Amino acid sequence: MSEVTANAHCRCGKVELEIDADPILKTVCNCGSCRQAAHIFEQLPGAEPIAGENGGVPYILFRKDAIRCTAGQDHLRDHRLTESSPTRRIVATCCNTFMFLDFTKGHWVSVFPPILDDQAIVEQAPVKDRQSPMFILTLLTAWAGMGFRMPKIQFVKGKLESV
Repeated sequence: MSEVTANAHCRCGKVELEIDADPILKTVCNCGSCRQAAHIFEQLPGAEPIAGENGGVPYILFRKDAIRCTAGQDHLRDHRLTESSPTRRIVATCCNTFMFLDFTKGHWVSVFPPILDDQAIVEQAPVKDRQSPMFILTLLTAWAGMGFRMPKIQFVKGKLESV
């Protein structure tokens, strides 16, 4: 697949993201933290389901240096399950849409697939099981392509207070 520009938005359309890169991979996370966070976010007023039928959370991983917020930055809030958690999950508070997971110690963001405008991107993303060596190799290859940089997501400023 050639490099694409993926557009994403919250359900009400106030928050818009642009991602200028091919997806690294597609996966489902079944860890306890993702399941717990999905349950918390699904309880927010007007929120839609996050977890799949098996309880796991689907993600499309993109390079962190390729994502930016083009509208509605003031609606984005983060939530960490614990103070010391290296993962923060980003929610658009205008409509309580789960947007993405930011692994702060990593070089990628894990985007929640339903927010992407072009679902063909989701279908074309390579599938990798989180337990396979190919998952790690694919992440390392993407990181090498970034010059082993660890960019930060700077456009999310506030904390989600309503959970």
